[in-house]
Amino acid sequence: MRKMKIAMPILMVGLAMVMGCAKPPQADIDAAKAAITAARDAGAADYASASLRDAENSVASLDAEVAAQTKKFALMRSYKQAATLAAQAKAAGEKAGADATAGKEKAKADAEALLAQAKTAMDEANAMLATAPAGKGSQMEIEAMKTDMQTVATSIAEGEQAHGAGRYLESKAKFEAALNQATSVKAAIEQAKEMKKGGKAAKKA
Repeated sequence: MRKMKIAMPILMVGLAMVMGCAKPPQADIDAAKAAITAARDAGAADYASASLRDAENSVASLDAEVAAQTKKFALMRSYKQAATLAAQAKAAGEKAGADATAGKEKAKADAEALLAQAKTAMDEANAMLATAPAGKGSQMEIEAMKTDMQTVATSIAEGEQAHGAGRYLESKAKFEAALNQATSVKAAIEQAKEMKKGGKAAKKA
């Protein structure tokens, strides 16, 4: 019995020493947060926002778990779940980085395709504008369309500048706007030509 009384404190001290040594898996936590920082640097906020949000939520869960364990009595702390969450957060961060790279490449390709279409539409619209039917009341419309085509050229130039700087979402938007405006001018010229033909036919009749 006496041996038992002596052994119990020793056992408790030993247990306290073992349990008290439980510490957060700091290296794993740092690796997880570094993966998310790398994803942000890769442009995940713009090109993979959903994946980045998932990764950030994973880190928030990790931080909450570490905080919860830290508040516990030393003998009751366990960071096994934190280690698991850190691994999950790291994987999520790496996925966000990969998705950002893929998204950026897709945006670049999309922008370049739109640029080619916009330039073609601009050249076609300018050629059509040069032969647009002039007449009473139409000169003001032609001048307005010329102004529109200047805006098209400006949008393309600004888009090319953004594209060269790697801002592919911005360049994509500029090229798309230029394409839409040039297409609109082409349609207006076609409509004017059809109306002119209709007017001539009515006079002949």
